[in-house]
Order: sequence, then C-alpha cells, then structure tokens
Amino acid sequence: MFSIVATETSVLTFISVPGLAYRGDWTFLQLGFGYILGRVFVSFFFLPKYFTSGVTSIYQIIGNRFGQNIQKVASIIFLITRVLADGIRFLATAVIVQVITGWTLISSVILIGVITLVYVVIGGLKIIIWIDSVQFFLYLLGGCITIFFIMYNAEDSFGNIWSGLIYSDKIQIFSFSGSMFDDPYLFINALIGGMFLSLSSHGVDYMMVQRVLSVKDLRSGQKAMIGSGIFVLIQFTIFLFAGSLIFYLFEGAIINKDREFSTFIVEYLPVGLKGFLLAGILSAAMSTLSSSINALASSTLIDLFKGEPSLLSSRLMSLFWAIILIGIALIFDESDSAIVIIGLQIASFTYGGLLGLFILSKFNKEFNSISLIIGLVCSLLIVFYLKYLGIAWTWFILISVIVNITITIIVEKLVTRSGENSLHI
Repeated sequence: MFSIVATETSVLTFISVPGLAYRGDWTFLQLGFGYILGRVFVSFFFLPKYFTSGVTSIYQIIGNRFGQNIQKVASIIFLITRVLADGIRFLATAVIVQVITGWTLISSVILIGVITLVYVVIGGLKIIIWIDSVQFFLYLLGGCITIFFIMYNAEDSFGNIWSGLIYSDKIQIFSFSGSMFDDPYLFINALIGGMFLSLSSHGVDYMMVQRVLSVKDLRSGQKAMIGSGIFVLIQFTIFLFAGSLIFYLFEGAIINKDREFSTFIVEYLPVGLKGFLLAGILSAAMSTLSSSINALASSTLIDLFKGEPSLLSSRLMSLFWAIILIGIALIFDESDSAIVIIGLQIASFTYGGLLGLFILSKFNKEFNSISLIIGLVCSLLIVFYLKYLGIAWTWFILISVIVNITITIIVEKLVTRSGENSLHI
C-alpha cells in the first residue's frame, strides 16, 4: 500500500500541490475523493481477474482475450505514456533540487537516475517496494515538518491563522459553481475525473498494478488498493495545508509557479531541516523513478519479446529504460501550467484507450483486431480534439473510453456485415 502511494506521488505532489494551495485553494482535493471511488471499482472488477489468471503482466489479459498483436499495442501505449509522464516527474525533481542545491539540471537528473538504477538492478521489485515504503514516510514527514515549523514560529495563534485562511478563501474544498466542461475543479468534474483517472492508473497501468500482483492473495491486494486511495487523500491534505501556511508566511507574495515550496525551504529552514526536506524530495523522486524503470523493463520483456526473461536481460533492459528516462527528462521544459497538472494530462491522453480495451475484454463477444485498433486510435485522437476545444482534462478519460467502445462495436458490425455479404456473394 505504501509503495503504491509512493510510486504515484513522486515530486509532483511534493512541490506542485503546495503551489496549488498557495496560488488558489483546496479544490484539488476533490480529485482525491474520486481516487478512492476509482480504486474501489478496480479492487472488485479488475483485481479478481488478474489474480485468477496468474499473469505476470496485466497486458497478458488483453493478449489472452484478443491476441498477441493487441497485447503488444497495449504495452507500447503503456511504455509511451510512462516515459512521457515520468519525464515530467524528472523535470519536477530537477526544478526543486536545482533551487535548493544550486546544481545544474543535467547533473541533478543524471545523479538521481544513476543512484536509483543501482538499487533497481541489484534488488528488483522486492527492494523497490521496501524502499518505496521508507521513502513514503520520509517525504510525508517532510510535509508535516513544514506545517509544524511554520506553526511553531508563527506570531499568530493557530485559530487566527485558520480564520485568516478561511476569510481569504484559501481552504475551500468543494466547488459547485463553474462551467460543466471548462472547469476541471467543478465538483462533479473533479469527482468523475479523479475516479476515471484512478480507475485507469491503478487498473490498467502496469506500474501500479505490478505492486498489487506481488501480494499473497486477492484480499490483501484489495486492501492495499483501497487503502492507498485513503492515504493519498490524507497526503494531499497535508501538502495543501503546507501550501496554505506558506502563503500565510509569505503574505501572499508572488513567486514563480511551482517554486513556492522550494523557496520556503531555501529561505526559511535551518540547515538540518533543509537537508531533511531535500532527502524527502529525493525520496519522492526515486520512488517513482525506480518503479517506472522496473515496470518498463518488465512490460518490454514480457509483452513485446515474450518468453521467460533472464536476470541479465532484465538488468540490461532496466539500464536501457533508465537512459531513456534520463534523456526524456532533459528534453522537457517548464511551461505555464502547474507541473502536476501536466503530468495528469499526459496520462489522460492514453489511459482512456487502455481502459476501453480492458472493458471490451469483459464483453461476451469476439472482436476483430481491425475493430480494436481503429477504436483505440479514435480514443487517442478524440483527446487531442477535446484539448483543442478547451474541454476540462478531467473529462478526457471518460469520453475517450466511450469513444473507444462505441467505435469498436460499430466497426466490428461493419466488418462482420461486410464479411457476411462477401460470403453470400
């Protein structure tokens, strides 16, 4: 459970979520409620199939149902999504490490990448899960230290600070007014978006499901899955509260986006605590990076190359993906959007297609490969169109899933009818 939370959290939560609270309020927390709902669905609709099938990679489910070609397509989509999303996470790491230490972006990315690769290659998934658990508590403690440090050194009482934040609308959680399709933090949008994002990330993203498959039985996996959603909600609250307190401390001064937390660490924390927070930042970065390297290597060897991979081939593939991730991280640049939102948007582009495939696998109906691929391609293209229209990203996955399933069924009927007509002639 702790490994799941550490893997999905990364530096995005550590530096970007406090920034969201600093610049706005707590409406981001609405996504957390959707996360819990999504994981409940995953626990009872996806996990039983994964455990009874005895698969090593979840995309084997797709292969067993629709053939190896579709399995490879699903795996490739996962690989692309994972590389791009974790490139953003690397960027987030570089942003804060660069501010605190003065290192260059290149040196910080390479150093973190190499150190992470060492223990991934030596210990594999088992050591990753254990280290993730330790790293989870380390960076969560960093958020708690921030809260206690500001409260301890504040001139006002907690009651006065809390009242001031309420008066400034800095801790508003629920938003019931706004555009249905334009505002991602309208309550229903955030709830649906969070639910489908979690349903996809923890149901069809191999990096997350890989942890659950390592437990002893289905019930343990379900507890870990649902429990992780609750812990994510708790840590979102901790880091949003930290961001609000930093806003109080800085008196609302304008600071570069996603630099609020790192600025606080550099300018206010004493040397000992500054080092501890840096350790928390590196923990958040390495927990996600190690999981990504392992999942990318595993999916590549199992889904694309088939067969039983050797220890040597596994280590070489881990090295390959570590180099790719480091390279991608150096290519990315900061943009006007909060880094955490960019990371979630990247996942939203492809998750709908993968989730649609898994839902179709539960249909009591055979589908032609052509129908599945056309449906999958359309589900990816529709997201680009939705983004062009300015639709809130929280709708991307749901609409993408609907398009995937609908197009696949329509094309399948056309293909079947064409085949029947040809046979009749």
